[in-house]
Amino acid sequence: MIIDGKKYKYRMHNEDFHCALDVTMRFIGGKWKAVVIWYLRNGKKRFGELKSHIPDITDKMLSLQLKALEQDGIISRKVYPEVPPRVEYELTEEGSSLIPIVESIAKWGRKKAENEGRMVLDE
Repeated sequence: MIIDGKKYKYRMHNEDFHCALDVTMRFIGGKWKAVVIWYLRNGKKRFGELKSHIPDITDKMLSLQLKALEQDGIISRKVYPEVPPRVEYELTEEGSSLIPIVESIAKWGRKKAENEGRMVLDE
């Protein structure tokens, strides 16, 4: 980014980012991260619940996205010592701070879809 004719960047966790949006997209960008955050916005979910809400994601990709979001401090993972083990995911405080952003993105997408397309039953 250029401010007053000088070139700046953000440096965080040994990564360089050219602007604040670049930082944000590092944590919620890609096809699935924001979608996972969307479905966790109303509370805890188990892996199978998330998978049922996002049927087009593979188990492996969901697992990778959950691990990345956990490493980034966006979600937490709680394992219950049961047989079979029960695992729940939920947004952290930092993750919850993304809810207004994700809701704004969804609102924009809903308006775009309604203006240029239509909702159909997924059979």
